[in-house]
Amino acid sequence: MSAGRSLAERYLALIDEIVQQTLKGKVRSKEQVRSQLEAAVETGTGEIFERAVATRIAETEAKLEGSLKAPRILRALKTIESEWQKGQKDHQAASGIQLAAQKLEQADAAERPEVFLSFIDPNQPSSLNREQLKQLAKRLESEDMSPWRSGILAGLTTYERIEPDLVSWLYTTGGRPVGFGEREQAGPWTVWKKVSTGLPKLLFTSLAQDEPVETITRTAVDTASWVDLAVALHFIQCSLIVWFDKQPYSAKAGKQLSYSTSLIFAAIWGQLSQGFVSAGNTSYRTLGDGCFQLMLQILRTFAQRDDFPLYGGVFASFSGDYLQDTLDYFSEPLSQVEGTQEKARILTLLGYSKQMLGQAAVAKSFYERALEIAQSAGDLACETADLCHLARNAVLEKDYAQGVATSQRALILARQRGDRVGEANALVNLGYAQVLQARANDVGDTSVYDSAIAYLNQGLELAVKQGDFQSQALAYNSLGIGYVMCDRPQSGLNILTKGAEAVKGSGNIYLQGLYTLYTAEAHHALKNTDEAVFYSALAMHLLESIGSEDWRQAAGLASILQGQLGEENFQQTLEKYRRQLTPIMSMEGYEALPRLLQRYRD
Repeated sequence: MSAGRSLAERYLALIDEIVQQTLKGKVRSKEQVRSQLEAAVETGTGEIFERAVATRIAETEAKLEGSLKAPRILRALKTIESEWQKGQKDHQAASGIQLAAQKLEQADAAERPEVFLSFIDPNQPSSLNREQLKQLAKRLESEDMSPWRSGILAGLTTYERIEPDLVSWLYTTGGRPVGFGEREQAGPWTVWKKVSTGLPKLLFTSLAQDEPVETITRTAVDTASWVDLAVALHFIQCSLIVWFDKQPYSAKAGKQLSYSTSLIFAAIWGQLSQGFVSAGNTSYRTLGDGCFQLMLQILRTFAQRDDFPLYGGVFASFSGDYLQDTLDYFSEPLSQVEGTQEKARILTLLGYSKQMLGQAAVAKSFYERALEIAQSAGDLACETADLCHLARNAVLEKDYAQGVATSQRALILARQRGDRVGEANALVNLGYAQVLQARANDVGDTSVYDSAIAYLNQGLELAVKQGDFQSQALAYNSLGIGYVMCDRPQSGLNILTKGAEAVKGSGNIYLQGLYTLYTAEAHHALKNTDEAVFYSALAMHLLESIGSEDWRQAAGLASILQGQLGEENFQQTLEKYRRQLTPIMSMEGYEALPRLLQRYRD
């Protein structure tokens, strides 16, 4: 190309030359095109080249209808454009990796975990993938960076060993529940410890044996081992969530496992942070701060999901105690973080868990903090959800007037912003609160109940249209309970039966327990004694298994039935349903039913 031409003219000539070579069959690969571009386009002149390519593409597209040659030329031009863009992207990535290596090397030793974790933070637009991390490790050439280099490569190797068995545990459950809870659940830890080494193996062994994970911080943990664990767990967690999100909605593999994956991995890092910090060692304190940062990264990513469970739905994969311990753990760490939209959402989740466990006063404090932050952050969806939860919580505390008033606030806000899921929940809560308020005030006017039932029906209809299992489950449950409390047990039983699939599909054990309890109440009112025994026993087990105090209401009904039937007939009725009960509660749970009744009477 002539030196006398302008840069734009030279680039147009270059493009024309490559096109001609392509048409003559002299270009054998796309990589050949990229090599020519890299050799000819001067640094810092990319925009001029891109304009030249765009000019030739526009000229060729204008000739498409009248030229047989134009489509071939356009394909060649598109290849030039594509290879240029790929090359630019690769250069940017390489520059980013070089910059990352420099930042890590120049940081103080105490700051390096925080700097490194920013490179793999999924909340950042330029989070490094596995190949980029390998390239980063290769650039860490100094002796001082040796632990980081070996730790990164070890973590990638750990993940690559586990990757073939990443989800195999889902298919070897032997009929047991799937999740991340206690040992009776089919979890991944036993599988993964067989294919991992070093610190990851110690962690998975502790989890498989139901031991405190922070015990591994009492072993000799160096920087390389910590980086190995950080990298391996990061890619395991991200890959699991991607896999779960692609599955059909079910209790075995779906959104609930995505949610619980985020929570359990965040809890693991939180507990490790606590273990490192409590060790009192300066270097361990640095690693503990890094663990804390990882916990917050996961929670922040989880809270930003479009389908974040503002109305519940993370409980299917946890047993009661494990759920409580896991969510309890976040309370203290979150107090150290400034008020953000993400914090409001996690506090809402914590409040819901406390409400589910019957701890209404504690739940209220979480909701109120979350509501204040959501209002400051302008998160109207979270604000509506917190108002709905506060309304339901007021009902649990028997403050029915407050429940009605707060439901009305939530309904107005939801309608103002077009939040259909929030509107459905607000309508259900409003109707539910009005039923209980009228019942508490011994109102005999049936029109009052009819009005409340109308709100419940509106909420149910809207929830069904939204296809939201949590809202549907709450709506069916509340409407069925409303009918039962209004002395319309057959209507209540009909709607509860109709909503059985939605309640089960919600994966919410608390709602399932309430559904079962009021199904038992309806059968009792209809004098279907055998069915009442079955459902009261099942409700008692379900609610007690998650630590909810509502199990006592189920036990109270079972005790009444036992008194009416007599001890022998009651046991015979239970025995008749043993084959239906044991697959749900196990033989151990079935045999524990008499002890639960005795606990209630004591």
